[in-house]
Amino acid sequence: MNAILFWVLFGFLCGSIPFAYLIGKFIIGRDIRTVGDGNPGGTNVWIAGGWKIGLATILLEILKGFVPVYLAQRAGLTEWSLAPVGLSPILGHATQPFLGGRGGKALGATGGVWLAFTGIWAFFVFAVGALTVLTLQTVHAYASLAGMITLTVFVYWRFGADWLSAFALLNTALIFWTHRRDLGAPWHWRQWVTHFFVRRSA
Repeated sequence: MNAILFWVLFGFLCGSIPFAYLIGKFIIGRDIRTVGDGNPGGTNVWIAGGWKIGLATILLEILKGFVPVYLAQRAGLTEWSLAPVGLSPILGHATQPFLGGRGGKALGATGGVWLAFTGIWAFFVFAVGALTVLTLQTVHAYASLAGMITLTVFVYWRFGADWLSAFALLNTALIFWTHRRDLGAPWHWRQWVTHFFVRRSA
C-alpha cells in the first residue's frame, strides 16, 4: 500500500507540472491561457509558438503520464495496483494545483499512461474513433470523447471486465469532465456531410 501511495503521489506531481504554461511564459513570452480556448495545453502552445515548440510541449505532456506508470511497472506494480497510479497524472494534469486549479484537458497525460500500459496500439484505437467523428463534424471535444469511448469498448471486447477496462471507463469519465464546457457546443456537421445528404434528398 505504501508503494502504491508513493507512485500515486509521484504521478500526480508529474501530471501537475504545467509544461505548456511554463513554455508559453518563458519561451514564447505569452500566458498560454489567453490563447485559443484558454486551455493550458500543447495545442495552444502550437497555436502561439508554431508546430516545433507545440510538438515538443505535447511530447512533454505525454511523458507526464508515461514516466510514473512506466517506473511503477518497473518497481513491480501490476494490474489493479497500477490503476490508481495511471489515474494520478491525469488528475494532476486536469486539476493543475500550480495554476490555481485551472487545469488542462489531460489528453496528453492520458496518451502517456496508455502508452505505458499497452504500447502504441491504444493510440490507433483512439484515433479510429476520434478521426471518424472529426471527419463528420467540427467540435474537437466530441472527437476526443468518441476516441475514449472507442478505446473503452475495444478494451472491454479484448480483455473483458478486468482492471484495464475499469481504468478505461474511469479515464473516459475524466476526459468527459475536462471537456464538459466544450461538449455544450452545438454539433456542426462538416460541409461535405450536409452536401451529401442534400444531394441524396434532392
